Amino acid sequence: MTTVSTSTKSLSQLKEEICDIGRRIYNKGFAAGNDGNISFRLNDKEVLCTPTMISKGFMKPSDLCIVDMDGNQLAGQRKRSSEILLHLTIMRERSDVNSVVHCHPPHATAFAVAREPIPQCVLPEVEVFLGDVPITRYETPGGQKFADTVKPFVQKSNVVILANHGTVSFGETVEKAYWWTEILDAYCRILMLAKDLGRVTYLTKQETKELLDLKAKWGYTDPRLETGMENCDICANDVFRSSWGTTGV
Repeated sequence: MTTVSTSTKSLSQLKEEICDIGRRIYNKGFAAGNDGNISFRLNDKEVLCTPTMISKGFMKPSDLCIVDMDGNQLAGQRKRSSEILLHLTIMRERSDVNSVVHCHPPHATAFAVAREPIPQCVLPEVEVFLGDVPITRYETPGGQKFADTVKPFVQKSNVVILANHGTVSFGETVEKAYWWTEILDAYCRILMLAKDLGRVTYLTKQETKELLDLKAKWGYTDPRLETGMENCDICANDVFRSSWGTTGV
């Protein structure tokens, strides 16, 4: 079949890239067994994705599948990922997103299990590249009801913690979609280590404001910079606080 990719890369190059990210996910310990899935939007009708029941560390390009925007499989010898609806929902909500990565990074997933909100105003890199990170309500994985849990958050974040499950991150390339997950898990690990040492020391509101100004200068968006947020406490998780009651945070 012929596909018209949204990327300048060929289909074979995109398959190699997904397999490479799969190996990185596996080697980082973000996906045990056959956990996790990766996708890339080829055009407005077709999405390349990983298959179900395969270790992401040992995938071959020939293992990958192509589905339509409803999740129907169009190509591939193996069966498509059982959680592709999550990926497709994010792509429908965000036209700028071409790739979605879902896995179970242990430190971030620990926050998902504890339903503990991710603190803000701690690390400069996290403020600039991630911002506030939401936690969804829990639903049984695989169906549209589960996929819909990310809808309230996808416009204001590039990485979402799935309650009692893992993470999902997304971006214009496979590499960028994966980056957010790696940054988040490293941050969660640092938070845990700092807590073990005794405490987490927070940046001041002014110090964080300077980082947000830098973020805007570099062309990154952040809901804390939007109109209507001027009087909010930028270090108090105000962006997603209203969702905590329904998500169990």
